[in-house]
Order: sequence, then C-alpha cells, then structure tokens
Amino acid sequence: MRGNLFTDDFKLTPYWWDHVPRPALPDAALPAKADVVVVGSGYTGLGAALETARGGRDTLVIDAEDAGWGCSTRNGGQISTSIKPTYADLARRHGPETAFRIIKEGQNSLAWTADFIAREKIDCDFRIAGRFHAAHTPGQYEALARRLDSQPKGLEVEAHLVPRAEQRSELGTDTYFGAAVYTRHAAVDPGRFHQGMLDRVLGAGAKVIAHCPATAIHRDGAGFRVDTPRGTVSARNVMVATNGYTSRLTPWLQRRVIPIGSYVIATEEIPPETMARLMPKDRIVSDTRKVVYYYRASPDRRRILFGGRVSFSETDPRKSGPLLHADMVHIFPELASTRISHSWCGFVAYTFDELMHAGEHEGIHYAMGYCGSGAGMAGYLGTRIGQQILGRKEGRTAFDGLSFETRPLYTGNPWFLAPSVMYYRWRDRQAR
Repeated sequence: MRGNLFTDDFKLTPYWWDHVPRPALPDAALPAKADVVVVGSGYTGLGAALETARGGRDTLVIDAEDAGWGCSTRNGGQISTSIKPTYADLARRHGPETAFRIIKEGQNSLAWTADFIAREKIDCDFRIAGRFHAAHTPGQYEALARRLDSQPKGLEVEAHLVPRAEQRSELGTDTYFGAAVYTRHAAVDPGRFHQGMLDRVLGAGAKVIAHCPATAIHRDGAGFRVDTPRGTVSARNVMVATNGYTSRLTPWLQRRVIPIGSYVIATEEIPPETMARLMPKDRIVSDTRKVVYYYRASPDRRRILFGGRVSFSETDPRKSGPLLHADMVHIFPELASTRISHSWCGFVAYTFDELMHAGEHEGIHYAMGYCGSGAGMAGYLGTRIGQQILGRKEGRTAFDGLSFETRPLYTGNPWFLAPSVMYYRWRDRQAR
C-alpha cells in the first residue's frame, strides 16, 4: 500500500504538537545582562532555569528555534531508569562505588520526574505504565533473565519475566521471544510536559526568548558575553543545554556528542478492539536490538506511536515513515493497511561511553548526551546543574568529574554513523 500509505491529512510535525502547538512567546528585547543565560529551551534548559529563577537569579533562556522545538517535544514519551551500561560494565570502567552511584542516578531520575510532575501539578498524561522490554532472540531472553537474577544489592528494580508462551497477555505479537517487564517505568505526553515546565519557568520570572540563537560565548572577566543576532548579553553563569543540536558554538562539547536521528510515526486511528488485542496492558515497549524500536499507544489509546533509528543516514521523514511502517507491520501484521497520520524526526545525542554527562568546562555548565533516554533524565540533570550554579550541595551527581570522552579526528560530524547502523542492523538480524 506504499502509494496510499499516508492519510489525507498527513503531517510532518510531531503528533504531540496537535494538542500543544509550539508556544507563541512575546517578541521580547534581549536584555543587556542576566545572572544566568541558558542556551537551549528543552527539558534540560528549563530544569536549570526553573532552579536558578526560583533561587533568586535573573535568568534568561534563549533558543535558535521555538521553545521546545527539539527532541523534548519530539520523543516517544517513555521514561525509564535511563542508564544503558550494566553495573558490571561501569564497575570495570569506574570502580564499584562510582558504578553504584551512576545506576542509582538513573533510578533517581525516574523518581524525580514522577515527583516533579505531581508537585508542580503538570497535566501531561503521566502514568506508571510499565515497560515491556522484548527479547528479539532466545539468547537475549536468557540474558534478560540473568540480568534480573543478578541485580546488585541496593540497585534492585521491580521487574518480572514474561515467557514467550504468555507474551500475548502483554503484547499482541509472536515476533519476540519473551520479555522483561519493568513495572515502574512511565509514559508521558512530552508536549504537555514541556509546556508545563515552560509555564513554570515563565511563572518564576525567567525570560525565554525564541528564535534567538547564541552565535558565540566569550569569557569576560569573571563572567561571560553571549553574542546573538539580537545583540550581546553579559552573564555571570552560562549553561549550554543543546544535546542533539550541539553546534560549533561549543566545539569542545560538539566533539563529545554524536547527533543521531530518531524517527517516529503515528498511525491513523485504530479500532478499540484491535488496540485491545495489540496492547492489552497499555505498556510502553522497547526491545533488545542494538538499533532499537520503541513504541506505545497514544494517551487516548486510539493510535500507535512507533519509533526507531531506521536510516543509514539522516533523511526526510517522508522516507523514514514507510521504513518504520514496514518494521511495525513485521511486529503487528494486522496493521498492514493502517496508514500513517504523522511522521517526524529529531536528534538525540549519544556519547562514546553511552553515558549522559553533566558538569562544567572552562566555566560553562552543561548537561547532555542522554543516549535516547532524555525524557526523564534531561529535566533531572538540568535541575541538578541549576542547583550547582546556585552552589547547593544537592546539585551533586554521580557524573561530576567523569571523563567526557571523544575520539581522535572527531569534530561533531558522525561520518561513521551510516556504516555503524548498517553493521548493527546486520548483527541484530544474525543474533540467535
């Protein structure tokens, strides 16, 4: 059905924007100075800005696009415990104590997000959905079982195995070989979540100026000057919160994050009885592939939102949409005639050690590199950096002082991405 794959009202914008369009902020003049300038208005930047504004600092947030235009409103709305490396891997790299603290930070971010949304009374369809983390091979199911059986003391999470024979009670497919269900993982409407954060930042007195890119950051005595097309603003502190959109503005950071396109489609409305068969427990879903798929029902359970990294090179959502659709149909064959209503993409930031990083370089604060887990971790680490700017001890994290790795000759252009994706997709197909 390739020629008729898209609905008549098909959109190239995120499904979430239907309910929460990009905010129309007033065209404010750029102030000559601020205590804190935050570059980037996603979850990270808003988390930091909320802390500093409520802490009494005159705070300015600037963004090259509309507020929240990046992956904060383009993600799939899945919130996990965020840390990709295992405890054993981290212990080999950093020692057992630091490994424990890093894994704990992932758990902290999940708890912080739930608490923040409740405390701030943000209406964003947040719920504890549980994650169905599916094994794409029998060997991966055994690996999941071993991982649950060997959780380090003090880092245990609520989870249980679902064997393949019982899989359809959780997910209407025979494609997988069982799964682990992480019962505390959560779902959120990322557009509403971002809007709630933005409203509270503005309510705290911070200024947010859209379409005002930072073009240069200069040291100026004990502080900084931030150049923009609208003029220059002086600041005591600067935070860079650009994640997958990190640019030549900060070459040191650009060399340490790998921008990767993440693509999502939304289906047209699906009959309730079909949704009840495909997603009977309304979980969020991911799988054990290296080139991962992630998907879920929309908050109203009328559509499936299906995401993944399907391209060998970054491409147009009109091209990635059919690829995602084919992968979705492989999992759910009965959706073969279901059309696409939305197809979009955004850039996440990976790092060479598969860890997020937060800290300070040459006086500039930053938090980024969420490796696809920014829906919960970004706001959490942004908040912690805001606390660090205020000099508060609760801002300390397990990422403080970790080496932020790069590679020789890497300048921010991921030339190796296409062959890497091809290799990992091949490996995923070959794995047994």
